[in-house]
Amino acid sequence: MKIFNKYLIYLLLFILIIIVLPAICTKKRNIRADKQKDTLNQESENKVEDISYDYSKYGKIKLLHKKSGQIEEISIDRYLYGVVSAEMPVNYELEALKAQAVAARTYTVYQISNNKGKHGDADICDDYTCCQAWISKEDRMKKWEENQRENNWNKIVKTVNSTAGQIMTYNNEVINAFFHSNSGGKTEIASNVWIGGKDLPYLQSVETSGEEGYTQYNSEVIISKNDLLEKLKKEYKDIKIDFNEKESIKILEYTESGRVKNVRFGNTEIAGIKVRSMLNLKSTNFSIRIENDNIIFTVIGYGHGVGMSQTGADSMAKQGKNYEEILKHFYTGIEITTI
Repeated sequence: MKIFNKYLIYLLLFILIIIVLPAICTKKRNIRADKQKDTLNQESENKVEDISYDYSKYGKIKLLHKKSGQIEEISIDRYLYGVVSAEMPVNYELEALKAQAVAARTYTVYQISNNKGKHGDADICDDYTCCQAWISKEDRMKKWEENQRENNWNKIVKTVNSTAGQIMTYNNEVINAFFHSNSGGKTEIASNVWIGGKDLPYLQSVETSGEEGYTQYNSEVIISKNDLLEKLKKEYKDIKIDFNEKESIKILEYTESGRVKNVRFGNTEIAGIKVRSMLNLKSTNFSIRIENDNIIFTVIGYGHGVGMSQTGADSMAKQGKNYEEILKHFYTGIEITTI
C-alpha cells in the first residue's frame, strides 16, 4: 500500500509538472500580453499627433511669429493644430472643425503659392489681421480647464489628421479660402469688402441658417455725438454734421447681401467698410439710430463675411451635414482634392 501511495504521489507530481504548471504559465503570459497590448493601444491613442500622411509638397512651412520676428520651420499639419485651435472653438461639432482644418490648409497653401516674399523668408505669419490666427499648444492648453485639456487637444489633432492632405480647388487650382466668424445669415462677395478686389466664382454670396443662436450674431456700439464727430474728423477733416437735421446720418446703399455699402454723415459720404474699421464694428451689416446724445449702431454678424462662416459651419454640422457638404456650401463649385 505504501508503494502504491508513493507511485500515486509521483504520478500527481508528474501531472502537475507536465500539464498544470505550463497551463498556469501560459495563462500568465497571455494576461501579460493582453496588458501589454492594452498599454500599446492606450499609448497609440495618446499619440494622436503622429501624422502618417506623406506630403509630396508643402510638408514643411516657415511660420513667422509676428511679435518676436522669429521664423519657425514646422510641418503643415502641426502648424494647423495651432490654427484650428485658435480660429474655432473646440466645442464646435467635429465636422465643423474638419471643415475649418481643410479651409485653413487650403488658405495656407494658397498663401505659399501666391504670396512669395510677403513675409520675407517666411511662408505665412501668425497674425490673424494679416494671415490666420495661430497659437502654440502650450498657450492653448493654458486657456482650457485642466481636466479638459487633453481631450480638447486630441479633438483638434483628430480633425486635422483625419483631413490630412486635403485642400479645395477650383478648375484644378487652389482657392483663396477666406473664412469668418458669423455671416449674419448671408455671406458676402469679395469686391464689397476689399476695394479693388476681384470677385471670384467660388466666393459667392450664400445663405446660411441657424447663426442667430450664437453670441457672435449680434452686437451693439453706442457712441456719443461728440465722440463720433471726433473719430470721423481724424480721417475726414472737413466733415460737418448737423444733428438737428432729420437725415443727418443716412445709409445710402446696401450690398447684395444686405450689408452697408455707403453712409452719409452730414456732408461726407463714407464706405461701410471704412465705418466698420473706424468705429470698431463687428461687421458692415449694421443699422443706425439716434437717441438723445447717442448714436447707436446695431450690428448683425461678425467678420468680413467672405467665404465660410464658422458659426454657419457649426450650425450645418448640427443639422447633420459633413465637412465636405459644409465646404461645398460656402465655396461654390469647388472640389476637395489631396496634395
